[in-house]
Amino acid sequence: MEAWRVILTLCLLIHVGNADPVQDKRALLEFLTLMRPTRSLNWNETTSVCNTWTGVTCNHDGSRITAVRLPGVGLNGQIPPNTLSRLSSLTVLSLRSNRISGPFPVDFVELKELAFLYLQDNDFSGPLPEDFSVWKNLTSVNLSNNEFNGTVPDSLSRLRRVQSLNLANNSLSGDIPDLSGVSSLQHIDLSNNNLNGPVPSWLQRFPSSSYQGIGVVPPDLAHQQLAAAPQKPKPHFLGLTKTVFLLIIIAVSIVLLAVLAFVLAVCYLRRKLSQGDGIVNDNKLQKKGVMMSPEKFVSRMEDVNNRLSFFEGCNYSFDLEDLLRASAEVLGKGTFGTTYKAVLEDATSVAVKRLKDVAAGKRDFEQQMEIIGGIKHENVVELKAYYYSKDEKLMVYDYFSNGSVAYLLHGNRGENRVPLDWETRMSIAIGAAKGIARIHQENNGKLVHGNIKSSNIFLNSDRNGCVSDLGLTAVMSPLAPPISRQAGYRAPEVTDTRKSSQLSDVYSFGVVLLELLTGKSPIHTTAGDEIIHLVRWVHSVVREEWTAEVFDVELLRYTNIEEEMVEMLQIAMSCVVKAPDQRPKMSDLVRLIESVGNRQASLEANKPKSENEASETSTPSET
Repeated sequence: MEAWRVILTLCLLIHVGNADPVQDKRALLEFLTLMRPTRSLNWNETTSVCNTWTGVTCNHDGSRITAVRLPGVGLNGQIPPNTLSRLSSLTVLSLRSNRISGPFPVDFVELKELAFLYLQDNDFSGPLPEDFSVWKNLTSVNLSNNEFNGTVPDSLSRLRRVQSLNLANNSLSGDIPDLSGVSSLQHIDLSNNNLNGPVPSWLQRFPSSSYQGIGVVPPDLAHQQLAAAPQKPKPHFLGLTKTVFLLIIIAVSIVLLAVLAFVLAVCYLRRKLSQGDGIVNDNKLQKKGVMMSPEKFVSRMEDVNNRLSFFEGCNYSFDLEDLLRASAEVLGKGTFGTTYKAVLEDATSVAVKRLKDVAAGKRDFEQQMEIIGGIKHENVVELKAYYYSKDEKLMVYDYFSNGSVAYLLHGNRGENRVPLDWETRMSIAIGAAKGIARIHQENNGKLVHGNIKSSNIFLNSDRNGCVSDLGLTAVMSPLAPPISRQAGYRAPEVTDTRKSSQLSDVYSFGVVLLELLTGKSPIHTTAGDEIIHLVRWVHSVVREEWTAEVFDVELLRYTNIEEEMVEMLQIAMSCVVKAPDQRPKMSDLVRLIESVGNRQASLEANKPKSENEASETSTPSET
């Protein structure tokens, strides 16, 4: 009997662990069907809503949906009633930057647990909810950049947890409610509405931008108007009374000062953007409660239609504002820009390349991005999205946690280093060759990678080489050889980065093969600070018949790979010959590398030597 109880308990646990919030799932599917997003979402009946659905988060046991984040997915029309309102455990709802219209959904009153509500940058209209106190857990509310009208509800004063309230850029009118009792409020923005009356004292503790353009009368000016009322007006300049004349002077001065402050602010933000080390160094702005990043502000002033462009099949659920506000870590600074690891609010990590010196206009840039984003191959890092504005050009990729081949080869050469084994190096070479060969087939066989180097090759989920950063030479300004960071990889005939060819790609790939074989960087220094060019050094060593000295000492741990290493060295040397027409094509290189040695036999034979065997092997000195 005891055994049956244990089995029954295990069955119940398994059932609970695999359970899906069925009712919540149906509500979201009805919502999706009626809203017709322009971006495809991976929502369907057969998949797990908690584990796979884009933009959806569940509670710890998977019994209820607690967060829905669908910014910038192209939702259209009014939110259908009795859909989202059935998600009674929802705490986070983000539908910003869509095309949602109609009034504020009245059935949202059912979302009693709602704490974070983001509906900005849509086409909502009509009055705001009369009673905000039904959402007692509200912490952050952003309804800006819509067409809401009517008055600002007094019920906002009964919210005791709200920290951020943004109602900017609507058509709200009437008096400003008294929120002096909301001690938790850290940020408020009522700007660009039709509110009237004097600025209350509680609002004056916030930046003036919080109530700019709302038609209120400053307290001191109101006092002057009241004091001047009983006096008999006397004619002054140009037939105006002294009071009216002074008011005109004050009003003109305020307008001029506001315009000057605006111009200075935009100039300052542009300067900060050009000097920043991150995607956007926005932490200080967030602490001060500014809800819009500098890039977002400037780009909106220039082109309100600029948005992050996703490719078909991309399951990411974020918009440009999310990306710019993400915490960013610099992964590397390369030939064409800086790459960051960006961690979004839902803990998703993506790689973002911030391009510099882009010479192409918007149309040419977008055409090139469409070509790059259209390549779907297991050995090519897929471009997920891109962004173009006058001041910013961004590319978004999946983040590869294993790091680049450059890091795996040259990073952490200390005591705790895990050597890159021979089979992994061969998998990198084969995968990268296949990826570049696929790239060379694109655009009627004319596409050039143009920036092949070990820092642009990663390990995919199968630990095979995967090529990134392709096709950018066509949109970038030319870089002279001494300036380019890829000097060690560049074919000798390339003097202008825009004139790279598929055969110069082969040369660069050959340098990567030499890196895999030697463990050395394309340009490195000896202990005596002598600068060594890898291709020249390998040529000199092979010419003197000291071939054994070429190979990475870490490969001496493995047996029966000498012939394979020599074959790979010969292939690499054929790639780095000076005459372009004597280099093999990438399609031929794939076949040559795959035929090196007996691959299956190598898997069995290439096992690390014992420590005693390794110590008996003589280690050649580095030139």
